[in-house]
Amino acid sequence: MYTGTAVFDLLLPGDSRSLKAKRSYVRPIVAALRKFEVSVAEVGALDLVGRAEIGVAVVAADTTHVRQVLDSCERLVAGRPEVELLSVRRSLHSSGDGE
Repeated sequence: MYTGTAVFDLLLPGDSRSLKAKRSYVRPIVAALRKFEVSVAEVGALDLVGRAEIGVAVVAADTTHVRQVLDSCERLVAGRPEVELLSVRRSLHSSGDGE
């Protein structure tokens, strides 16, 4: 069993000067990522109105599938014209790690 995670660091548009406006950008991205059958949530920069961190996690039987899903998620986020993708932090773990 393999698990993969990705954290997307996003710069939001200048008009997102309130947490309500921030949610209007983050919620549609989170909803779109769910189509890949991943766990997804806003995980960082919660109190910063111009930034957001969205985390994605996937579990699969092989690393190829984990990487393909994370690649698809990254393409989706990078393709959103309303936000700027600043960075992506990825991690891959096997069930044998730490034994």
